[in-house]
Amino acid sequence: MIDYEEELKKFEPCLDVTDAEGAIYARELSDLLDILRDMLKESKETPRRMR
Repeated sequence: MIDYEEELKKFEPCLDVTDAEGAIYARELSDLLDILRDMLKESKETPRRMR
């Protein structure tokens, strides 16, 4: 049978996961709200054409 307590003591997180987590949190990622804010700002700055 598996001794879960012993297995948990031996557990070490995968280095790839740890590295990926650091890289993800270090990057400034745009989300949908950022994109919508930029679009709204650009639309206010750009004069409208006469129709």
